[in-house]
Amino acid sequence: MIAPSIARRSGALLAIVSALALTACSGDAPPPAPPPPEVSVVRVTPGQISVADELPGRVVAFRVAEIRPQVNGVIQRRLFEQGSEVKAGQPLFQINPAPFSADAGSAAAAVQRAQAALNRARLQEQRLAPLARADAISGQAYDDAVAARDQAAADLAQSRADLTRRQVDLGFATVRSPIAGRIDQAVSTEGALASTASEQPLATVQQIDRVYVDVRQPAARLETLREAARAGMADQGAPVEILSSDGRVYPVKGRLLFSGISVDPGTGEVIARVEVPNADRALLPGMFVRARLPRLVMPNALSVPEQAVQRDPSGKASVNVVGKDGKVVARPIQTGDTRNGVVVVTSGLQAGETVIVEGQDRVQPGAQVKPVPWRNPAAQR
Repeated sequence: MIAPSIARRSGALLAIVSALALTACSGDAPPPAPPPPEVSVVRVTPGQISVADELPGRVVAFRVAEIRPQVNGVIQRRLFEQGSEVKAGQPLFQINPAPFSADAGSAAAAVQRAQAALNRARLQEQRLAPLARADAISGQAYDDAVAARDQAAADLAQSRADLTRRQVDLGFATVRSPIAGRIDQAVSTEGALASTASEQPLATVQQIDRVYVDVRQPAARLETLREAARAGMADQGAPVEILSSDGRVYPVKGRLLFSGISVDPGTGEVIARVEVPNADRALLPGMFVRARLPRLVMPNALSVPEQAVQRDPSGKASVNVVGKDGKVVARPIQTGDTRNGVVVVTSGLQAGETVIVEGQDRVQPGAQVKPVPWRNPAAQR
């Protein structure tokens, strides 16, 4: 009776030991390894990059004409709409022409009198000429007749010159625009006295189908600007982008000019002048804009997106490179200019290497990663 009891106890103990053994074996099995994290990458390829300086500038009219009277008189009419486009030679103001018309008439009458006097003096000289040859009159009498004829001719010339002047004054009674452009508000109105001695013009006309943008640059950069211009088309200068105050790029490009450059002795800066076509009149004199002045062109530059570059507290730059084995390697680099979200890499990278752009916060150097192509959000807009 004792043996069966012992057998039952041994079987139960064996079952317990087997269960414990199975439990221990299942606890020692490692969990499955997680997949490598995905990171967005770009392949470094050489390309041409133009480096430019973005500087503030002010729009200046291509030509400015102050409309001033050349004769004194009362303004009878204003012959233009304020703020409109006017043509060269277009009448703008009409000064009362009556006094000038009367002066011109008087001068014309003086010309007729002088002409009659000359005709009489010529006849007198012609009558006395044969008498003088026949010694019928004294030589003094004939000389006096010749002098009278010459004096009458001079008086006629003076009268004609005076008539021309009076006619010019009559023409000046109609004040015309010397250039084509947009005319500002009129300072003087009908009934006002137009005076040649006034310091204030009657109006101002500005040619703005082309404008200048004046930007200030350090004098040391002048030669760099000239090299940039020589790198562009020689007859058109270096192309310059113009941006509005909110960063919007205008659809036209200007050209950098180098005529008339002077250095400000107080600041040591030069004023670089950019000529910009302005057919749609989007740029108005006095506006403040920004100009991208070209500095240099790098034909085979290496670049990476700006978010791919990491900097330590000391400012040193580095990027994470994915090797051929799929592992991350931290790489220190030297950077140059930044433009439109792209950083120029001057050293530390080679063409064909793969750089992590997004997902760097999820990996460490030496970690295995799964690279996927980076999609530029700016290119998808």
